[in-house]
Amino acid sequence: MRKLPPAHRLRWMRALLLALPLLSLPILYAARSSPPGRPPPQQQRRPPPRLAYLITGAGPGDGPRIRRLLRALYHPWNCYLVGVPGEDGRADLEAFVRGQEAPRRYGNVRVADAGEWGAVSRRGPTELAATLHAAAVLLREFEGWSWFINLSASDYPLMPQDDILHIFSYIPRDLNFIDHTSNIGWKEYQRARPIIVDPALQVPNKTEVITTKEKRSLPSAFKIFVGSSWVVLSRSFLEFCLLGWDNLPRTLLMYFTNFLSSSEGYFHTVICNSEYYQNTTINSDLRFMTWDKPPRTHPVNLTTEHFDSMANSGAPFAHSFANDSPVLDMIDTKLLGRAPDRFTPGGWCLGSSKGKPKNAAKTINYHLQRLGQDKFL
Repeated sequence: MRKLPPAHRLRWMRALLLALPLLSLPILYAARSSPPGRPPPQQQRRPPPRLAYLITGAGPGDGPRIRRLLRALYHPWNCYLVGVPGEDGRADLEAFVRGQEAPRRYGNVRVADAGEWGAVSRRGPTELAATLHAAAVLLREFEGWSWFINLSASDYPLMPQDDILHIFSYIPRDLNFIDHTSNIGWKEYQRARPIIVDPALQVPNKTEVITTKEKRSLPSAFKIFVGSSWVVLSRSFLEFCLLGWDNLPRTLLMYFTNFLSSSEGYFHTVICNSEYYQNTTINSDLRFMTWDKPPRTHPVNLTTEHFDSMANSGAPFAHSFANDSPVLDMIDTKLLGRAPDRFTPGGWCLGSSKGKPKNAAKTINYHLQRLGQDKFL
C-alpha cells in the first residue's frame, strides 16, 4: 500500500506521479512498433471521469448549507445524491433543485426520498448502512461514474469542478483515496472491543448508540484498519462491496455492526484485507483539516485564519466549516470564482464539451514543480 507525505503537501498528486510510468507504456510501445518514417498513432484520450457525490445533512437546519454546497459543487458531468433529515427539509431541497435550470435540464441531482435511509445513528452501523445504500442508488440510477465522494453539509470544495475533473482524468480509475492505518491504538478498547447496540435499527426515533458491559477479543481472521470516514472510492471497489463475488465485504459488514463509528473502519478494513484491492489505496482522504493539540473527536472549524493554508494545500475539499462562515465567501471569490447564489462557473457554462479548464494545466504543473517533477501537460 502506497503511503503519502504529510497533509500540507499535495497528497493526491502522488497518485498521478505513481501512475506516470504505467501511463507512458502504451506511448513507448506505439513509438517502437511504428514503421520508420511514420509518426506514432495518436492515443485516444478517454472522456473525463464522472464523479458521484453523496451530500448529507445532520438535521433539517442544514438545508441552506446544502444548497450553497451544491451550487459550489455542481457540474453537469457529475451526479449528486442529496439527503437531509425531515420531510420539510427534503421538500425544500426538491423545490430548490426543480427551480434551477441546469439540474433540471441534465437530471443529475437526486434528492433522497423521505425515510429512504431510515433512522441513522451518527456513530452506529446505521450510518454505514446509509452510505452503502446511497452508493447502491448511485450505481442504479447514474451510469458511467468513476469515483464516489461523500461530503457533509459542513464541507466545501477548494477547487472548481473543471479543475478536479481534469486532474482526475490523468489518474488510474481503480485508485481509492482512503486515509487508513492498522495502528488502531486507543480505538481498540473504545471501538473494537465494546459490544454495542444501535437502536436506530429497530426504533426510528432513537439514535443514541448503547454500549454494553461485555467485551470481545480482536479478530484473527482479518486485520482491522481505521481512518477517516471521508473517502474517494472507485466504482469497481464499491461494486465489489455491494455486488462482489468475494464474501469478505459481507463478513466484515456483519463484524462492523458491533463496531463504534463503523464508517471509520469498514471500507478501510475491506480494502486492506482484499487481495484484489489492497494495492489500489492512496493513504489520503483528499480533505484539508486542522486539529486541536492534542486532537479531539472532531477537527476544528476552519476560519479566515486558515485560508492561506487551505489555498496552498492542493486539497480539493476542506472540512469543516461553521454555517455561513466568512471564509466561505473568500473561497467563493478567490478560489472558485463563484458569485452569491450562483453556480461555480466552468467550461460547461460556455457550452464547451472538452472538459479541460483554462487554468487547470498551470495549476497541475505548478504543484508538480513543487514536487521536483518536469512538466508533462
